Amino acid sequence: MKPHAESCEQNRAPILAVLLEAFADRKRVLEIASGTGQHAVYFAPELPHLTWQTSELPHNHEGIRAWLDEARLPNVLPPLDLDITAPTWPVSGVDAIFNANTVHIIAWPAVEHLFAGIGRVLEPGGIVCLYGPFNYGGRFTSESNARFDVWLKSRDPASGVRDFEAITALAQAQGLDLLRDVAMPSNNRTLIWQRRV
Repeated sequence: MKPHAESCEQNRAPILAVLLEAFADRKRVLEIASGTGQHAVYFAPELPHLTWQTSELPHNHEGIRAWLDEARLPNVLPPLDLDITAPTWPVSGVDAIFNANTVHIIAWPAVEHLFAGIGRVLEPGGIVCLYGPFNYGGRFTSESNARFDVWLKSRDPASGVRDFEAITALAQAQGLDLLRDVAMPSNNRTLIWQRRV
């Protein structure tokens, strides 16, 4: 039985609208933390010029494969075993990276590892799209995000909605310049960076 995330159904169309522009001239995208695999099978048919590389921790691979086996898409690759905290990743030379709903559910040191890994595998000129909720100036952008933060911290005190400024500092340290900060439904954002050539 395939795993299912309701949030993927709700956010996939708005995210795709952003990716159609951001990834228009890309060739190989790494999706970090593919989750159920739903995003990959929705996005890839609309971006047929891309090779979409899924990745996840091993315990999620079976679910991703279930979605991929059903979809049978020629431009989606089976999931890599990717631990974002590992000193090396099993991939290199990608010109695009996509990640959704991860930085607020992991501890801050893992967020730092995430960006360090992006710095190792993303080619000069490469594009990064990061989707999720963010605070600005240390403040929540909505009551719903404030409630979400309380819920996240009740599950794991090391998690929580991250500050845009702190995330941007990590990106800049890896040579990533912010291109766009796109408002999304449900008080989320898509942050788009390009790596300096």
